[in-house]
Amino acid sequence: MTINNSRPAAGSTPTDLKPEEIQGVIDRILAKEDAAVAKRSVSPGTASGIRGQAQALSVQAAEHSDADGDQQDLQDRRALRRVAGLSTELEDVTEVEYRQLRLERVVLAGLWTEGTAADAENSLKELAALAETAGSEVLDGIVQRRMKPDPGTFLGSGKAQELKDIVTATGADTVIVDSELSPSQRRGLEDIVKVKVIDRTALILDIFAQHAKSREGKAQVELAQLEYLLPRLRGWGESMSRQAGGQVGSAGAGMGSRGPGETKIELDRRKIRTRMAKLRREIAGMKPARETKRANRQRNQVPSVAIAGYTNAGKSSLLNRLTDAGVLVENALFATLDPTIRRAETPDGIGYTLADTVGFVRSLPTQLVEAFRSTLEEVADADLILHVVDASHPDPEGQIAAVRSVLADVDARRIPEIIVLNKADAADPFVIERLRQREPRTVVVSARTGEGIDELLQAISEGIPRPGVELDLLVPYQRGDVVSRLHSQDAEILALEHEEDGTHMRVLVRDALAPELEQFVNHA
Repeated sequence: MTINNSRPAAGSTPTDLKPEEIQGVIDRILAKEDAAVAKRSVSPGTASGIRGQAQALSVQAAEHSDADGDQQDLQDRRALRRVAGLSTELEDVTEVEYRQLRLERVVLAGLWTEGTAADAENSLKELAALAETAGSEVLDGIVQRRMKPDPGTFLGSGKAQELKDIVTATGADTVIVDSELSPSQRRGLEDIVKVKVIDRTALILDIFAQHAKSREGKAQVELAQLEYLLPRLRGWGESMSRQAGGQVGSAGAGMGSRGPGETKIELDRRKIRTRMAKLRREIAGMKPARETKRANRQRNQVPSVAIAGYTNAGKSSLLNRLTDAGVLVENALFATLDPTIRRAETPDGIGYTLADTVGFVRSLPTQLVEAFRSTLEEVADADLILHVVDASHPDPEGQIAAVRSVLADVDARRIPEIIVLNKADAADPFVIERLRQREPRTVVVSARTGEGIDELLQAISEGIPRPGVELDLLVPYQRGDVVSRLHSQDAEILALEHEEDGTHMRVLVRDALAPELEQFVNHA
């Protein structure tokens, strides 16, 4: 292919560009959506296994079960989803205004600093799943074996140059790094690869921003984003020039020009801090409503069960199966962020609440843990935790360790825990048996098919606090309201017999209810 017929851009000549730069532009334009990935040979250290559906996502054919309901929220979310491959990119590089207005096409980069090669590959595949959830198209990825990150470019100059070649060959417009980058590392890597660079934390925050629905959830996500952005403000160009104060005015030259004025970046930081303070006040103002509801449950001694676990482990599906809640279920990471609380009861009629919480992930950003602390308090105040684990995942032990790390951060490790091995219909039986040998309390279920749900309900019944005060009562027949209350979810009837003077009952009640029944205690 020749380039002699190409029309030069306005105000330039063909000699303005070096031959290798011209060839690079041509290669980028001619790179096709699928052909560039399929035909390009995989270089050493490239994690080619990320192609296709990311391994952290479910491979089950059916995404929903009958227990999930109509899923109208999911239909609303997908109605606004961007379409992959839809591009308005200009084909002619000689246009003066050349833009790439298209869906992000990304290349992944990670470091293997510890653990095994399989651990590094699983981490990169999880990053691919996060990228797909955010709406991007994953083209390729590389993993570098290195003792510690390079302080300038994270990957080192050689691997960064290799990453640049991959970006050019695939036509990618974004690089996602499987770690948290310092501002200098991000700038250094962007200067080499010549495309936008984001890190794992920014990607997770972007997903949270897409999926937050409630007022509190949106405020929490915005607060986390601002905390992440504050130390990463950059730019000292014309718009960031210093503002002089005092008599020097706009002269801005020579000694004494640095007056008491602020730079533009300092103004931005002050605005961000002001907005963060306002968000913290709003979140603090929403907290009493949740605390009031929680205090009401505690006053009535209603047991609380929290569903926690790794993202996409099936927590919402399990809640739907247990309570017919009909909450959103999607084969994506962090599909649901807002906590959902539903009332349920054990097979023998003891009432309790089930709370679905936000999912966890490896290296969950500190900003999110702090911003969602009021939400995670539902876990810390629970009487029992159902720790849902995706048994079909290649590294379920790593997921368990990541979740327990976050639980320790919110002081929830003291709470009794049941390991729920979900997706049993798609899991390897040997993996399930291995996990059952490692964990003392496990239940194997499938939220999609309903397998093991009865066993889980029985385990919940045995794990929650039950009425512990035994009373022998003789209730007059005219006090049917008392008998009716003892048939509620706050008491357990051991024996009932109708006698001449009234209803003779032997019951187990909670401590708060016992004083009210003192007048009916049978002292005979």
